[in-house]
Amino acid sequence: MDLNLLLDMAVTGYGDRTAVSEGEDSLTYAELGRVATLGARLVRRIGADAVIFVGPSHPAYPAALFASAAAGVPFIPLNYRLGRDQLEDLMAGYPKALVVSDEPWIGEGMPGRARSLRSYLATLLDDRGSSEEPDAGPLSPGQTDDVAVVLHTSGTSGTPKAALLRHRNLASYVFTTVEFANATDEEAALVTVPTYHVAGLANLVSNLYAGRRIVYLEAFDPQRWLETIRSEGITQAMVVPTMLARVVRFLDGADARVPTLRTLAYGGSRMPIPVLEEALARFPDAGFVNAYGLTETSSTIALLGPDDHRAALTSNQPRARARLGSVGRVIPSVEVEVRDDGGAPTAGQLPGLIFLRGDQVSGEYAGVSVLDADGWFPTGDRGWQDDEGYLFIEGRADDTIIRGGENVSPAEIEDVLLAHPAVADAAVVGLSDDEWGQRIAAVVSIDGDGGAVTSDVLREWVRDHLRSSKTPDLVAFWPELPRTATGKLLRRQILEDLSSTLATENPTAS
Repeated sequence: MDLNLLLDMAVTGYGDRTAVSEGEDSLTYAELGRVATLGARLVRRIGADAVIFVGPSHPAYPAALFASAAAGVPFIPLNYRLGRDQLEDLMAGYPKALVVSDEPWIGEGMPGRARSLRSYLATLLDDRGSSEEPDAGPLSPGQTDDVAVVLHTSGTSGTPKAALLRHRNLASYVFTTVEFANATDEEAALVTVPTYHVAGLANLVSNLYAGRRIVYLEAFDPQRWLETIRSEGITQAMVVPTMLARVVRFLDGADARVPTLRTLAYGGSRMPIPVLEEALARFPDAGFVNAYGLTETSSTIALLGPDDHRAALTSNQPRARARLGSVGRVIPSVEVEVRDDGGAPTAGQLPGLIFLRGDQVSGEYAGVSVLDADGWFPTGDRGWQDDEGYLFIEGRADDTIIRGGENVSPAEIEDVLLAHPAVADAAVVGLSDDEWGQRIAAVVSIDGDGGAVTSDVLREWVRDHLRSSKTPDLVAFWPELPRTATGKLLRRQILEDLSSTLATENPTAS
C-alpha cells in the first residue's frame, strides 16, 4: 500500500467533489488525480530526483505531493520561513529537484526546474491557462518501501534532522486510523498547520482518504479563523496550542458561535490545562481531540477523545480530571513501552522513557535507523501510563532538570505558572549550579492586564502548589517566549539567552 493507492481510491470514490481550496484556488478530487499524473510526467521529463515544496498551504501542495509519489521520488516540504542561506543548504542535497515555490530567487537560480504555486497548477490543467502535457513515457510510481516524504524536525533542542517517512509508514497511519469515505458531502476540514510539519501532511492524507473538503488558511489569525469556520461551514478543525490560546483570548469570555464545528483537534506541543478548560467552555458543542504523535511516527499514535475531555471536565474525581492532562490511549496499531534509565520496563505507573513500535513508526533519519533490534523507537519523551492505558507526557527527556539529585519536570512547574491569572506564557529550564547541579529558572510573559506581578509572587504561587524543592530559584520576565510555528518552546534558545543575560548583568527578576 502506498500514497498512490490512497489517491486512486479517493479519486474513484469522490470524483467531482472539491478536494482542497485556498481562497479562490481549488481542486476537485478528479483534478487532483489529473495533476498528480501530469506532474509526475513533468518530473520524469526534466529528470528530477525529488519534488521540493517551499510555501504556505495551497492546492499546489497536495498536487506536488502526489506527483512525487506517482513519479517515485521523495517529496520534501521545507520551512518557507527560513532564510535564504538555510534553504539553500537544505536544497543542496537535491540538485536536480523540481521546486514549487513563490520565492523569486529560487526561480531565478533554477531555470526550467522551478515553478510558482499557481503556475505549477496552470501548467498541468488545460482550463487553467495551458495545454502542455509533458510526456516522458511510462511512470515508475513509488513502491511500498520507497521514501515518500522527507520532513525536517523542528530542532527545538538541537540541529534539525531529516526524518524519512516511507510509503508503508504513511499508508499504515491512514489505513489503520481513518475509515474510507466516512465523511458526508457537507463535511469540511480547516487546516492551518504548516506544510512542512507532519501535522500538515497527516491532515492532508487523512482528510482526503475520508472524503472531506479541505480548506486551507494561509496565515492564522483568530478572527479570520472563526469567520472561515462560519462562512465555509467547517465541521473539523485542527490547531496547535498557541493558536487555540489566541482564539480563547480573542473570544474574551464569549462563546465561539460556530454551530457547524463538530470536532476540534489539537496537538504539536503541550496544551496548557487553563487554556484547554477555557476553550472547552467557549466551544460547548465541539468534540475536542488531543492528538499526540511525532514526525518519526507519521503523526498520531495516541488520542484523547471528546468523551474523555467532557468526562474529565465534569468529574469530581481527581483521577478522572487528571486525564485532561494526558494524551489519551495509544491507537491499536501501535505498541508503547515505558522504560527506566537502564532500559528495563518500568514497574507500575512509574515514569520513564517512552518507546514505540508499529508499522507507521519510521525512526529513520537520512538512511540511519534509530530503531533497536526489536523495532522499538526511542521517542526522547518521558512519561507514564495509568492502569487504564492513558498516556501522560512529562516532556523531553533532555529537558529534565536534576536539582540536588532530584528529577524535576519543567512541564509540572510550567502548568502551575500558567494557572496564575497574570501569566500568559511560561518556560522552565535548568541553569548550571556548582552546589545543586542545576538551578530552576522560570521565564514568563505577563498578560496585558497582569498588573505589577513580581517574581516573589510567582515563586510563592509555585511553592503553594508544589513542594519547595520545585520552586524556581529565579523568575525572569520576557515580552515573548520563542516558539516554533507549531508552538513548541525553543528551550535551547531560552537557556542560551537567559544564561548570557545572567552572565553579563544582574537579573532584574530573581
